[in-house]
Amino acid sequence: MYDTVRSAHLERAHRLAPASILYRRHRYDFDPALAEGLDLHQGGLLGSAVTVLRSGLTSVEVNEPLMRPSVARTAALVAVARAAARLRRRELFLTAYAIENRDPFGPGRPPTVRARVRTALDRAAGRYVARHLDRVAFGTAAAEALYDSLLGPELAGVRRALVPALSSPCDCPPGTGFRDGRVLFLGALTDRKGVSQLLDAWPEVVARRPDARLAVVGSGPLQPQVADVAAREASVELVVGPPRARVHELLRESAVLVLLSQRTPTWREQVGLPIVEALAHGCSVVTTDETGLARWLTEHGHDVLPPGAPALAVAGAVVRALDRRRPPESVLADLPRTDGRLDADAWLSAAPA
Repeated sequence: MYDTVRSAHLERAHRLAPASILYRRHRYDFDPALAEGLDLHQGGLLGSAVTVLRSGLTSVEVNEPLMRPSVARTAALVAVARAAARLRRRELFLTAYAIENRDPFGPGRPPTVRARVRTALDRAAGRYVARHLDRVAFGTAAAEALYDSLLGPELAGVRRALVPALSSPCDCPPGTGFRDGRVLFLGALTDRKGVSQLLDAWPEVVARRPDARLAVVGSGPLQPQVADVAAREASVELVVGPPRARVHELLRESAVLVLLSQRTPTWREQVGLPIVEALAHGCSVVTTDETGLARWLTEHGHDVLPPGAPALAVAGAVVRALDRRRPPESVLADLPRTDGRLDADAWLSAAPA
């Protein structure tokens, strides 16, 4: 059960154990071609509840309990699935994959009465989901620590595993050899992904490395800003809505991926799918310590900055990453031989002992 699906989810689903996917909506990077051969069911709460009732499910992977935007829906569908299993006199096996990296109930603006009620209901829904899980796989150590602090009692009897959210090396064709000097931004063009910080730093990058070239791949509210810079700067290219094959090409052609995640009052980078994809193609990474992979990246020779790093610090990190000329093979050698999400799925979906 997903709240949202995106192209990377669909790519992975073709390699996961066969399963039906229930989801509410799809992301901006959803490629319909990748949906072919998958059993997808889009619908609201009522439609999904009817699907669950009709399906005779015995094993369900649900959204993680601290995914607050969907936790009420998740709790409702868990209740429906449990009721359906009781009616059919079947055992129901519930699992979750957890990568949340921020307390969704943490301090913020003084809430209204309505907000306090919603918070209480969401907390109760999260506890309900956690309490009925049989297994949970954590994609980062940061996520595991967060769950222990917020839902420790509810997860006391739940089997758990820490499986780092790292991909194995991508099996797409080798690159064209254009990596030297090439920098890539991949993701939504929003403030929270740090595209403005990268653009502010870019003139200094080019001053130090005149051969540097930046490809900004994505779409979003800051697209006009990026388009304006690309129109004025020959070293900057904007690529909007490319097919997945082109995304893989860009990753193969890039030396460094930059994703300067910035925390907001309601969001923190959990992992950063562009980071995982870049590593799988042998790219060095420049990011912030907001990602749950920050510790792993630091330990494996990538550049991790504080989220508010000034333009000169960002430029310095990008230039250092370019100057290192780290071979893709060196980056790939640090990755697991099998995809972490696939390993987590295999553990989550294994028959109960």
